[in-house]
Amino acid sequence: MHELSVAESILNIAVTQAQNHDAPAIERIKLRLGEFTGVVREALEFAFEVARQGTPAELAVLEIEIIPLRTKCPNCGCTDKPAGDFCLLCERCGQPVEILSGREMEVEFVDLAEALELTKRST
Repeated sequence: MHELSVAESILNIAVTQAQNHDAPAIERIKLRLGEFTGVVREALEFAFEVARQGTPAELAVLEIEIIPLRTKCPNCGCTDKPAGDFCLLCERCGQPVEILSGREMEVEFVDLAEALELTKRST
């Protein structure tokens, strides 16, 4: 299950940001995930739940934006979302297509808690 290593990498990025800004906790992590990455969203969400235990992201929400696979044919210029199981041949002319989007996997932003917010929540 490579989703666990992906979740751990996401957490490492977020924890580094928290440390760099002296934030006591992470509230939310926004991830952009292309549907052509091979990462299964549900498995990633489960892995994140497991991996975040004991970290500053223990209560964080993982928000995932799925980026659809979009292609362009360099031969005829057709741009579209591939049909079926990600056929990478142009539906119009049968030539191989270029991938425009769908391979993304990036942490878009990390929302950090301030020390004052944590104090208010614990009282």
